[in-house]
Amino acid sequence: MQITVTPDTFRLAEVFTISRGSRTEAKVLTVRITDAGHAGWGECVPYARYGESLESVADQIAGLPEAFTRDELQGLLPAGAARNAVDCALWDLEAKRASQRVWDLLGLPAPGPMITAYTLSLDEPEKMRAQAAKNAHRPLLKIKLGTPDDMARLAAVRAGAPGTPIIVDANEGWTTEIYKDLAPHLIRMGVKLVEQPLPAGADEMLAEIERPLPVCADESCHDRHSLAEIAGKYDFVNIKLDKTGGLTEALALRSMAQVQGYGVMVGCMVGSSLAMAPAVLLAQGVGFTDLDGPLLLAEDREHALRYDDAGVHPPAAALWG
Repeated sequence: MQITVTPDTFRLAEVFTISRGSRTEAKVLTVRITDAGHAGWGECVPYARYGESLESVADQIAGLPEAFTRDELQGLLPAGAARNAVDCALWDLEAKRASQRVWDLLGLPAPGPMITAYTLSLDEPEKMRAQAAKNAHRPLLKIKLGTPDDMARLAAVRAGAPGTPIIVDANEGWTTEIYKDLAPHLIRMGVKLVEQPLPAGADEMLAEIERPLPVCADESCHDRHSLAEIAGKYDFVNIKLDKTGGLTEALALRSMAQVQGYGVMVGCMVGSSLAMAPAVLLAQGVGFTDLDGPLLLAEDREHALRYDDAGVHPPAAALWG
């Protein structure tokens, strides 16, 4: 079994800003695994918030043994970007070997398109109002907030897209006081869900208040081990392949979270269609889907995912799985 790791860069259509900073391109790692004439591939987005870099993730993958199974991989690498790319590449390889789709290997129904959120970057209120007006036709908007003066931004987005459902992502940017002040306004303006309003590890307050607005754990939930730590504090979990360490753990987390009564959102880092492809399978039937990474890019992979009024469609076999 041969593994190659290649860094790739995709230009963004516009500057993308969250509470932790801005970017103009998506830097990813592409992993290809070849074995006995078959090849599979996957993509990951190393995330500095979790102590990852292109170099550190590539080093993790380089340290793998010459041969291992997908089940063995779960114990060889921790949850994170490195395991994600390898796990998804192995799923693709298994599908190619069997001349089947990944969902057939899993015994699941063929997936269909899923309505996805479209993300508005953090910006000055008037610019966010213009972004919202431009994208008001979309079925679901996600707005990046996470500053002490977000009320004006929220009002601007609602004015720009008065009838569009909204979810809000603070990316750990609020304090307890800011969130307590903002929460009634979020509800008044029809926000459907708020992601990670408080920093992971400093979110105890969420267990002490009523939550008429559902709160979703993102940075606070990585894999199944996280569920015990977030009990009583969150209503939804945002499952991202780069956090769980691949589709294998993501499917297990989704099942356990649903059994424990959590709603599920399937999200993504900013990456190409190859990164989103396995997540479309994961997103079938969940409460919220946020797989708009390719829509934010100025360029994408060949055989890119199809987006239309029905949402994001499952990948063609030529792309993945």
